[in-house]
Amino acid sequence: QVQLVESGGGLVQPGGSLRLSCAFSGSIFSIYVMGWYRRGPGNQREQVAAITSDGSTNYADFVKGRFTISRDNAKNTVNLQMNSLEPEDTAVYYCNADGRVAAGPGADYWGQGTQVIVSS
Repeated sequence: QVQLVESGGGLVQPGGSLRLSCAFSGSIFSIYVMGWYRRGPGNQREQVAAITSDGSTNYADFVKGRFTISRDNAKNTVNLQMNSLEPEDTAVYYCNADGRVAAGPGADYWGQGTQVIVSS
């Protein structure tokens, strides 16, 4: 069973930076597309960024140029470097492992979430 454990959230001032990390275990990390999603107050969950096993990335328009997703296939981790944070980035951030293409429709996993608060 895949387990995802996020860390790195917290309180930061506008303009500041945070780095989120997600530790993956329980399966073959390299077959999963790894992503970060967020759910802000009163909002639906939305994708922030995703990265394939070969390093191809995709970003939501609202984070382009500010956030960077990366993965370490040797350490089974995925990170989200968040710079120039804005109050609108306040949300619970979730790590996702999507292995449905390689491992079937049930291979879609979520972490427990980590809170990010951007406030002065």
